[in-house]
Amino acid sequence: MRLHSMVSYRKYIFNRWVAFAHDLLWVPVALVLAYLLRFNFDGIPQVHVRSLQQLVMFAPPVQGVIFWFFGLYRGFWRFASIPDLVRILKAVGMGALVIALASGMLTRFQGVPRSVFLLYPLLLASGLCGSRLLFRWLKDHKFSLSRQRGKRTLIIGGGRAGELLVRDLLQRPEYEPVAFVDDDPGLQNRDIHGIRVVGKGQDIPRIVKKFGIELVILAIPSAGKKVIGKLVTLCRSARVECLTLPTVHEMKGMDVDASRLRAITVEDLLGRDPVRLDSRAIAGYLAGRSVLVTGGGGSIGSELCRQIAALRPERLIIFDHSEFNIYAIDHELRTAFPDIELESILGDVKDADRVGWLFATFRPEVVFHAAAYKHVPMVEWNPAEGVRNNVLGTRCIAEAADRYGAEKFVLVSTDKAVNPANVMGASKRAAELYCQNLDRRSETAFVTTRFGNVLGSTGSVVPLFQRQIAEGGPVTVTHEKITRYFMTIPEAVSLILQAGAMGEGGEIFVLDMGKPVLIRDLAEQMIRLSGLEPGRDIDIVYTGLRPGEKLYEELLHASEGLQPTSHEKLLLARSREVDWDWLLEELQKLEQAATSRHVDSLYASLQAIVPEYAVGGEQEVERQKYVSPSA
Repeated sequence: MRLHSMVSYRKYIFNRWVAFAHDLLWVPVALVLAYLLRFNFDGIPQVHVRSLQQLVMFAPPVQGVIFWFFGLYRGFWRFASIPDLVRILKAVGMGALVIALASGMLTRFQGVPRSVFLLYPLLLASGLCGSRLLFRWLKDHKFSLSRQRGKRTLIIGGGRAGELLVRDLLQRPEYEPVAFVDDDPGLQNRDIHGIRVVGKGQDIPRIVKKFGIELVILAIPSAGKKVIGKLVTLCRSARVECLTLPTVHEMKGMDVDASRLRAITVEDLLGRDPVRLDSRAIAGYLAGRSVLVTGGGGSIGSELCRQIAALRPERLIIFDHSEFNIYAIDHELRTAFPDIELESILGDVKDADRVGWLFATFRPEVVFHAAAYKHVPMVEWNPAEGVRNNVLGTRCIAEAADRYGAEKFVLVSTDKAVNPANVMGASKRAAELYCQNLDRRSETAFVTTRFGNVLGSTGSVVPLFQRQIAEGGPVTVTHEKITRYFMTIPEAVSLILQAGAMGEGGEIFVLDMGKPVLIRDLAEQMIRLSGLEPGRDIDIVYTGLRPGEKLYEELLHASEGLQPTSHEKLLLARSREVDWDWLLEELQKLEQAATSRHVDSLYASLQAIVPEYAVGGEQEVERQKYVSPSA
């Protein structure tokens, strides 16, 4: 690696001197041409030859010093741009002025036609600019007799991203940009870096066939899922490979180039249009503050850490029980945000001593509680541990936040807490109730955020389907009619942060999840994204509902109602007030049942706290297949 760097550096230095020599050669050439033009190419009269010889001897060193002073050799010719050309014009103009003044002072312009000092800078600037632009054009169009043909590429989107992308593609041998498509009528039949806009999105199948397209690239990072879905369908009907630039959120702070291209993912098709955030309000309660994220190594927790770190808190404390997860996010953040004070703490949210030490040592001002067991069947098979982590762990963190004077506590909850049919959902609902009612007795503002499934999170259906497709199938779906709400992890976390900014205490913010997705459709989309056909290449098998699983999820209880907020993607549900002493007594019973692993008592305690939690009927029959009395 070091040897490669030395070779590259020597090549760079060599290229700078070659460019410098080239520019110096242009100085006498421009002077001779200026004289010839002055005399209409009829030859230079003898009386003027001596002045030309003097200028040819005097001008190159003067002009060379000025070229170097103006920084003409800091960049590469293949990336020559408007700022480079402006520097050339300034250097040439300054050089011509110095040469003219010196000539006047030393020779009083004897034998020097005055028009030479007008023609010389024009000719020199044309030569220097023209040679650089020609070199870049040859490089951009890979002008070589021996070059191998790259993939014939169609670019969708002639905007800023498309323009930057095609500039990069033209320099890469593995791509051969052929055409653009864009729905903007003003771009039709226009050229972008020599590549023509030949139609609109609906014309993709025809254009693919006409131009022999082998690859389609989506260069519209801000496009919504409907647009992307339509374009992907058109590409699929044309039987052509399709790649995309990352989304606006993913591209934040990155350059647009071919190295960013990736395959279309299910997140692109199910994700929603970019969320509008009140960045000032979010930064207002996080920037310069001490922030704690529990479960900071998990799917939601790690993204919370990323987005919070970008807002420059005074200190970010990551608390997680997984050594590997906390190591991974710690390493990522220290690389991306070296200036942030980062504390990565191993520990369990159920460990009151460890939690007390954590709060006493770091005094977090804002707490995001994302630590939870969330896999429905796994918690159903291990109900005592699910309750201890999700209910008692939340109580432990919330009590510490109250005791040590945290300003805000944001609980990350789930739609499965609404009319729960499983232990996981009931435990999260119990945690919600505790935080809402503690808010009425605390200086700390306790805020709850509730949302559905996030695409690609650990334990979710998307990674499972990906693995099953990679193994050749079948893809397993529990029920033909089962639906779920979905959003991307970055979108969910952005809305959690927004809810934290808006919440004053006691609220339940329900994230607008859009329309529920039929899991069967999700499986079919993922199979097709892999270039296969469901039913022909990969079978879909229906396995039956798992213990505690519902056909559909709900975002609010009937008694909660929903009210709009100042943010169109956040709704407000009414919280439920209960007698505080009664709640503490019931939580004590729940703790005793969980500690003793007495499952029947645990179910009874959960139902007492969460009356809408339904245990019985078919769910109970299924449950008994998996849960033993000693679980």
